[in-house]
Amino acid sequence: MTVEQYQISAIVLLTLGLFLWGKIRHDLVAGIALGLCVLVGLTPAEQAFLGAGHPAVVTVAAVLILSEGLKRSGVVDLMTQRLLGFTEHPLLHVFSLTAMVAVASAFMNNVGALALMLPVALATARKQNRPPAMLLMPLAFGSILGGMMTSIGTPPNIIIASYRGANAGQAFGMFDFTWVGGSVALLGVLFVALIGWRLIPKARMQQSPTEQLFEIESYLTEVILPKNSALIGQPIESIKPLEQGEIELVGLAQRSGRAMGLPAEHRLQEGDILILQADPSQTEALLEAYELELITSADAKFSRITGGELALAEGIIQRGSMLEGRDVSFLRRISGSSLALVGLAREGQRIQRRLRRQSFKVGDILLLQGRASSLNTQLSELGMLPLAERSLSLGFPKKVWLALLTFATAILLGVIGVIPLPVAFCLAILAFLLFKILTPQQLYEPVDWPVIVLLMAMIPVGQALENTGLTHLMATQLLGLTGEFPVWVSLGLILVVTMFLSDVINNATTAIVMAPIALGLATGLGIDPDPMLMAVAVGASCAFLTPIGHQSNTLVMGPGGYAFSDYWRMGLPLEILIVVVAVPMILWVWPP
Repeated sequence: MTVEQYQISAIVLLTLGLFLWGKIRHDLVAGIALGLCVLVGLTPAEQAFLGAGHPAVVTVAAVLILSEGLKRSGVVDLMTQRLLGFTEHPLLHVFSLTAMVAVASAFMNNVGALALMLPVALATARKQNRPPAMLLMPLAFGSILGGMMTSIGTPPNIIIASYRGANAGQAFGMFDFTWVGGSVALLGVLFVALIGWRLIPKARMQQSPTEQLFEIESYLTEVILPKNSALIGQPIESIKPLEQGEIELVGLAQRSGRAMGLPAEHRLQEGDILILQADPSQTEALLEAYELELITSADAKFSRITGGELALAEGIIQRGSMLEGRDVSFLRRISGSSLALVGLAREGQRIQRRLRRQSFKVGDILLLQGRASSLNTQLSELGMLPLAERSLSLGFPKKVWLALLTFATAILLGVIGVIPLPVAFCLAILAFLLFKILTPQQLYEPVDWPVIVLLMAMIPVGQALENTGLTHLMATQLLGLTGEFPVWVSLGLILVVTMFLSDVINNATTAIVMAPIALGLATGLGIDPDPMLMAVAVGASCAFLTPIGHQSNTLVMGPGGYAFSDYWRMGLPLEILIVVVAVPMILWVWPP
């Protein structure tokens, strides 16, 4: 290996390690990788920002904006309102929702499709008295599967299509992914609907919907013993719900912000702050029974702003939310003291610090109090998904069909080659503005900027992998392992390795890293690179084993009450099925 190859190897390993560590946001990790490449001379400084104009970056941003336009115009609502009658039987309930989100994800951002269908799924779960866990993981998996069907359904497909254009002179077309991706999606949806949801742990499936739309195991809340409370001087056992285990006592708040376990001899005192883990309905009953006071993050300004018109709303923090990595003081500042944090629910981790000391994470569910008339709007502006019941709005019929016609025209112009697809999508965005489907103020809201920055930074890093010859070296090593075997073995190996990476790091990064390796392996085998690139596209979208591999999985973790280890139960057999289906389909549609 050359010095440059050792350098890029070290940078890539560091980058993958930081992605796995998860303490630094993925866009910042990508920026660190690009910065190191520039500093050691692997990427010329004048080429560091060429990724910003890459067709894949433009297409991803454009698809996010168009997805928002389709959502606001009522196009997807028009689709989803048709399925509300197909929820009587459990199997049909799972299948109809999973199939609908898969179809929507083929033509719009898959996370956007999931976010739109999430309230529909939970509303029907409550109506049919079924556990949310039964529907939410299938819904997330369906959104991922649907994205495989077209070149715009998911960032890996966009990246692979552009990579083929840069290296073979012609990018994959809009529907070049459909034969393979559609077969995988169809069988994947059938597996999820017939078998997959039955593999979800019974503990999750025994949960029933509460009066709230979303089933949340428990919120972290805080209560204080007021002056003249009858509990002063009494042992903790005098609060029966705590003694009987109906409500979990995390501890007594300390000045440090941590929860201190209560000694057996502790007697309750005025001003004691108890940190509790409970369902909101249980907390409310406790407050009424023992005349305790709920502590929120509201300050003196809060009551003046809200004017007493208060309401509670639940919201889940999405990736890219301005609250990610922030705390209560930031929430108060960014909302102008118009929002107060009442409770926090977080799956997979025991919380032992006070609410005001928490750093919010993706997937956290916040119970917020604010003005009733603006609460859901504020949640959306913060980058949160409001978890509130709503009726489907079909919008104005002219806007629905106008949005559909505009979007279909853009796709048609790109598919027949009149203009490149990224340009067609940008023109469609201008049409959405002209027809007032989107307003200028809404234009940049749906763009997932961390993903855009990730792509902008990682594309030059991927180019450095090729320029140093490391991808050729890795392909040669793989060739040495599989060269004596049939082509399908090499293809399957690329698919499985890509799947594994996608389960632990961002799928766009996986596609960027694996595409040149797949191309090098195809060159070494003396075959057409298309089947290898298609294997990377499929594998990069198969993040079914963990909640961190894909944002759709992260979004449903809290509302569904899932644990980290729940995903592989349905995800592992699904990934095995995909390998069994995808390898022969790729070889049939894209013969080497």
